[in-house]
Amino acid sequence: MKFYFLILLSLLILTYSCDVPGHKTTIAFGSCSHEFDSAQMWSNVLSHNPKAWIWLGDNIYGDTEDMGVMKSKYDRQKLRPSYQEMIQSLDVYGIWDDHDYGVNDGGKEFPMKVESKALMLDFLDVPSDAPVHKHSGAYQSYLIEGEGIKIKLILLDTRYFRDTLEINTDAPPLYLPNEDGSILGDEQWSWLEAELTKSSADVHLIGSSYQLIPNDHGFEKWGNFPGERKRFFDLIVKTKPARPIILSGDRHIAEFSSIEPEDLEYPIYEFTSSGLTHTWPTKRSETNQYRIGELIIAKNFGILQIEKQRKSIDIKMMVLGQNNEVLQEILAKY
Repeated sequence: MKFYFLILLSLLILTYSCDVPGHKTTIAFGSCSHEFDSAQMWSNVLSHNPKAWIWLGDNIYGDTEDMGVMKSKYDRQKLRPSYQEMIQSLDVYGIWDDHDYGVNDGGKEFPMKVESKALMLDFLDVPSDAPVHKHSGAYQSYLIEGEGIKIKLILLDTRYFRDTLEINTDAPPLYLPNEDGSILGDEQWSWLEAELTKSSADVHLIGSSYQLIPNDHGFEKWGNFPGERKRFFDLIVKTKPARPIILSGDRHIAEFSSIEPEDLEYPIYEFTSSGLTHTWPTKRSETNQYRIGELIIAKNFGILQIEKQRKSIDIKMMVLGQNNEVLQEILAKY
């Protein structure tokens, strides 16, 4: 009898110990880093001991069709000692926005996009046999194995296939809705649906270089292509990925946004972090009906702390500043 009691006790201890909380998986990300700016924050990022760093675009300010110039700027960014220390310590993933793509607010018309893609993937040390090398565009996906959790990272290419922006020549906003245009293109949409449908990950981080949920400002955003924005939310409702969080950059600000589409039983969050080396020169207000908390106008990077509890997964999202101070934080609730 004592023997069976000891076996039962051992099984209870084993079950309990396998589900004890307290082990966090930290993911760091950011965007908009000028390669000539010496005020980088890589030591701050490293101090949080992240498992991975995610670039969300404007990783350099290339703004050129000369690929020699582009490469020299990537080299300057990559060879910075503090950045070298970081990439030797953790995994690095990334996607571009416009300035590292090659042209401000650029889309599919950019003539050097194939060559620019090759330089970006080289900067990121993407292995030569990775799927991204075999298709048009730079969209990618990865599975990050955290502390008892699986994190799916999906990086969307919002440049390579994007149709023309409708410019407003009369007054703000800068752009008008392009009702029929595409951001992702058919091939990437099919890929995204497959990635979400087949995924059994616990958390889904979806990287978009510019903002998807915020829709009130007049600059670059998914709302400039309203059909694409609706298609994204419809796809999330259809595939129902666990714990979807959009990561975005571009704006030289930081903020949290949230939306709850009909027929989805949990919210979609967006965490915008930008920029690493520069922000707005003056403070001003900006409407965002989906914002949680305050608009942050300061140099910043983002941290996600993902922790498995006994019956849930906690995701703390934090905006960190130049002195590693927490500028704002929220807990994602699912």
